Amino acid sequence: MEAQAVAKDWWLYRGAGEGADRRARLEAGSPPPWRDFTGTPDPGYTPPGCEGPAWERTWRRGEGYVPDEPEKDVVNTALHLRRPLLITGRPGVGKSTLAYSIAADLGLGPVLHWPITSRTVLRDGLYLYDAIGRLQEAGLEQLRPPGAAGTPSGTVRGGPTGALPGGPTGTFPGAVPASAPAPSISRYLRLGPLGTALLAQDRPRVLLVDEIDKSDIDLPGDLLTVFEDGGFVIPELARLAQEDPTVSIGTDDDPDAAVRITQGRVQCRYFPVVVLTSNGERDFPPAFLRRCVRLHLEPPGPQKLARIVRRRLGVDIEDSAEYQELVRSFLDRAEDGDLATDQLLNAIQLRLAGAWSAPGDRDRFLATVMQHLNGPSV
Repeated sequence: MEAQAVAKDWWLYRGAGEGADRRARLEAGSPPPWRDFTGTPDPGYTPPGCEGPAWERTWRRGEGYVPDEPEKDVVNTALHLRRPLLITGRPGVGKSTLAYSIAADLGLGPVLHWPITSRTVLRDGLYLYDAIGRLQEAGLEQLRPPGAAGTPSGTVRGGPTGALPGGPTGTFPGAVPASAPAPSISRYLRLGPLGTALLAQDRPRVLLVDEIDKSDIDLPGDLLTVFEDGGFVIPELARLAQEDPTVSIGTDDDPDAAVRITQGRVQCRYFPVVVLTSNGERDFPPAFLRRCVRLHLEPPGPQKLARIVRRRLGVDIEDSAEYQELVRSFLDRAEDGDLATDQLLNAIQLRLAGAWSAPGDRDRFLATVMQHLNGPSV
């Protein structure tokens, strides 16, 4: 059986859970001077904690992850330096799951997930603004009769109801107001996953930027300023700062959370734990790589697979020749094309349920549950 690595004193993340004391060390730790940020938390805003359905999903996905000692070294390096962690590796090796493991191990709340596509731009991660919805509601307000809910009566333009535009200005019962108050912009703004992660909070959040190699060529470069500054400005709020310096808007966790944004700026207190994943489909500019701590995950070998199966399914492979044979089949098939670790877990789960147990079903069973992610499927 593979010997377990001895925990190192400087490790904050260990992958073992029950990390309240290590989380306290993370919060109290001294970051590098160039990674020390000054955001002030909103006392009226409480981020999601370690409870509820979102946290349950994070915990269930992260608690079964089995990190190796080199992985722990690199993750903890990123935590101490307050730098993004760029994880590369083949599909299915656990890149995304590692983000959930960090959150579960240190009790950092639900993971904020930002999936990347070729159409994703920086603003998608920072905030969402429904400008069309605001214009539509403003138009409806203009058409609302005076005295109706939300529309005051007053000076109107055009004359009695039904009069042509351009008539005299006056006050007429049932006429359309000249300038009904515009609906509050706060109802149409919401922070995205990156914007929510950059809120000033009493502990860092974990942000998973999934498959950044699928992004437009400009996105990695656009992220550099945000990662360096630990914050950003929402132009729509900055333009209103003189009239309304503080506006409450929703978050990626909860559209109704109402966190206060002052002068249109979001500024973190703790730099979030940013985990970026890449399947290696493209190269990144040196300036981007310089600001990341990099980790490459290799496909797990037989010993690590045994640990994963034991952690996930409670099955000790060494006690069963049948499950050892499944692991060997998985490793043999992985030489001909990419396989994901959860395909092995699926195969063992089916055998635990008594499925595909007939001796003559072996080849069809393997072809069904261990289809290659690239290359031939049989």
